Amino acid sequence: MPRFGATPFALPEFTGATRRIVLTYLVAFFALLLAQFAFRADAAHFISSLLFAPSEFLDGRLWQPFTYSFVHSGILGALFDLLSLWFLVSFLETGRGSAWTTGLYITSVLGTALSALALYLIAGGLKAQVVEMPIYGCMGGIFGLLVAIGWLFGDVQFLMFFVISIKARYLAIIYALIAFALLFGDQKMYAFANLGGGLVAILYIKLMPRRGAGFVFSESLYGVRNRYYRWKRRRAARKFEVYMRKQGRTVRFDGQGKLIDEDRIHEEGDDKKRWN
Repeated sequence: MPRFGATPFALPEFTGATRRIVLTYLVAFFALLLAQFAFRADAAHFISSLLFAPSEFLDGRLWQPFTYSFVHSGILGALFDLLSLWFLVSFLETGRGSAWTTGLYITSVLGTALSALALYLIAGGLKAQVVEMPIYGCMGGIFGLLVAIGWLFGDVQFLMFFVISIKARYLAIIYALIAFALLFGDQKMYAFANLGGGLVAILYIKLMPRRGAGFVFSESLYGVRNRYYRWKRRRAARKFEVYMRKQGRTVRFDGQGKLIDEDRIHEEGDDKKRWN
């Protein structure tokens, strides 16, 4: 488990996006745990329906890209994921903000699932043999966070396994090389999915502003609203031109629907002639 900062054994801040993401996973973990005890016969089938399997997703289980990351292999796996999320999300949230970090993590999780789907479809089209294995856990999202830290804050020192001091960019490269090596084994889909999560994180860094996806959506919404108001102004200007022509007067409007002052234009033209 990598750690960072001047005090390597101090826990980071537990606020904002960090608290929301970690508590969401914690609640999901205990909810699934209670379901296993309460509904022993049907719990296994229910939990398996939450995993991401490309063939099942294509058959209609469209919720799987959003639910697979909440399923863990056990208590130790859940503990490792929660601690990783706590440290990595808190670090990025401090540097890039809550909305941006939340969007990065969600994008990485979805990118991991879509990468597994892409490999499944490509292998099927090429008649290649790729063992379909259900994807679960949030390692793809965690790898996306780690890639983002390595990309944006590459010189930050981490403590890998609490012992080895290593820069963030090198730690991200090591994880990527491990995933790449797994491509040559039986876990091709799992490894390719995690690499996809890291690649999507890079695309998110390149394309998404620091204020996050909510800012992009609001700006797009305001842009649509402003274009609508400009269209209404131009439409009203055209109607006014027609009305004034019927009254025997000529008025002109520019492309923004603003009145063109002919007298002022003539005065400016006369001034230029006078000075020339």
